[in-house]
Amino acid sequence: MTTFDDRESAFENKFAHDEEMKFKAQARANKLVGLWAAGLLGKTGESADAYAKEVVLADFEEAGHEDVYRKLAADLGDKADEATIRTRMVECLALAKSQLMTEI
Repeated sequence: MTTFDDRESAFENKFAHDEEMKFKAQARANKLVGLWAAGLLGKTGESADAYAKEVVLADFEEAGHEDVYRKLAADLGDKADEATIRTRMVECLALAKSQLMTEI
């Protein structure tokens, strides 16, 4: 294998790793925001965990994160406004990334 092939392989591996980390961070963030929303809805324990899983699955409906926002907004109704939900989503993503970095 040539040096060029080695570099190409290294870049491909880094890209794959970075994409995997982004996916894991987003999934964890969705779970965290789902647990937050579950608390606002009065859910606890297994019910809260099940709701958080619903939020994670909602992210697979379409590209981007609007599907998660729409689910949360519909479920929370007047318990949280758009700014609150979106802010919590950003905070949860930052927390998820931080958690993943400490696990490495």
